[in-house]
Formats: sequence, C-alpha cells, structure tokens
Amino acid sequence: MPRMRKDVTMNEPLSRRDALKLGLGAAALGVPGSAVSFAETGPAQGRQEAKPMSTLDEFNKYGEDLEKHLMLRTSPIAVKMLEKEADIPKEAVRPKKDRKYHIAQCQAFALSRREGTTVAMLKEDNWCPTAVMAYGLVKKPESVEQWSHPYDCFEHGKYIGIVSAPLKSASFLPDVVILYAKPAQIRGLLLSMKVQDVPLVKGHFFPPSCGWSVVNPMKTGEYWIVIPDPGEYQRALTEEGDLMFSVPQSRMPAMMAGLKQNEHGAFSYREHSMFMQPDFPLPDFYKDMFKSWGMDTE
Repeated sequence: MPRMRKDVTMNEPLSRRDALKLGLGAAALGVPGSAVSFAETGPAQGRQEAKPMSTLDEFNKYGEDLEKHLMLRTSPIAVKMLEKEADIPKEAVRPKKDRKYHIAQCQAFALSRREGTTVAMLKEDNWCPTAVMAYGLVKKPESVEQWSHPYDCFEHGKYIGIVSAPLKSASFLPDVVILYAKPAQIRGLLLSMKVQDVPLVKGHFFPPSCGWSVVNPMKTGEYWIVIPDPGEYQRALTEEGDLMFSVPQSRMPAMMAGLKQNEHGAFSYREHSMFMQPDFPLPDFYKDMFKSWGMDTE
C-alpha cells in the first residue's frame, strides 16, 4: 500500500491528488476540512468574452493543462471539419485507405483520446450512418425523421470529412475541443467560469452524441454538455460515468484563463477536499445568510 505523505495527517483535509497518491477512496476520507470563504475565491465579475484566436502552441498547452488540472483519464481531443483533402494532416490515419477497415466516428474519437492517433474520417471511412448525415457528407433522407431523434446537420457538401487528434499534440487548430470526463471534473471546469457565462452552457441528452458534440458548438458558439449515446458505450468503450463537454475554439482562451485562475480555489477539482462532518466549518457568506434568516451559525 502506498505510504502516507509525512506532511499529511488525518486531522487535515485530503485533496483528490493526495487521495489518489495514497490509494484512498471516498469512504476513507471522512475527515474534517477547512472551509474556504466564497468571498475569497468566488467567480470574477464580467462575462468571459470570446478572445482572438490563440496559436497552435497555446492550444497544445491547453490540452496539457486540462489533463493536469482535471486529472483526466483520456486526452481532450481537437476536432476540425475538413473542407478539402489538402486540409488532412499528413500524419492522419485514414481507416479505409491506410488500415483497410471502417470505423464509427465515436471509435475515431476513442483512438484519438486513448491512443494518441490523428484520425481523418471521410465518407468512405464511416461504418455508422449518423455521422455522415450530421456532418453533411450525404443528404439526410426525410424518412430518418420518422424514427430518429432530431439533430442538426451541416450544409450538405460543405465538408468532406472530419479529423480528430489529442489536443496536446494536434498539428491543427480545432473547430471544437471535446473532453470526456466525469461529472465532478466537468463541475470543476464549469465553476471556474464567470457566473455571467452560465447561459452559454447548453446540454443535450439524446443521440446522436457525435452530432450534438460537434455540429451545435460550431453553429452556436456555445459550450455543450452531451450524454454519450449507446454507440459510444457499445463500440467505442466509453466509460459509463463519462459525459462529453464540447468547447468552440473561440471560447477556449477565456475558459482556460478561468481554470488557471481558480486552480487552487474552493471549487478546484484537483484540490477539492472530501469530508463528511456535521456542523462543518461555515464559509463567511453562509454565516451572513444564516444570521439574516435567524438560523444557527455555531
């Protein structure tokens, strides 16, 4: 069993980083922790405006920082729609041409985030009809509306395909960045945003996740939380507890600035302490509210 850090005692709160190092689960962390005042670490004022496009090096660094700060099990992926074959990165694998097989788009995303592979998916590479319709690689038949959950599509013929790669090593600027993460990890990311940006976060809970995680962020310029659809689990081996969080390119700089600013804040996923304690220490703003309502503060 891993040894406990000398500077950690059972009278102190353990962060998730400490817990993972010690091999401890949540049940073992029933220790008191010190509350941090919301006034000290609360969200900054003013909306996170979309900033000018960052450089490729900056986006690669975003990938590294997201993995570190959110302790992700797989890499965030850079996703770009392809308008012509010349846009395909030279290092990209084309499943049918290079490997003599077909895959679904969710499997391409899995290869990028798990194995670090850059994958270009054109119409001929696909083994699932939804992505080719959603991305406008073929016209969506009207009959599909009779049995499928509704979803938006790109204009037919605008793109020839899509490419994905780990964000930390991608050779291209993404249209969208997609994270596969646990709810608690996404919560840590969301709570680092300014409260004025809450309306920019949208969600969708029905298939197809390959469409909603790419098409809608690009069309709306908003953040999207999407539940991975059955194909993600059955064919791409996505963990049952994961969600997909999509970020348009223009939103990445502001989002990452917020994450960095709150790296050690009260809502940081990496530093968040876990404890189960009655009458736990109250942040000052809790006390102020309780007093105004005639409630106990001690």
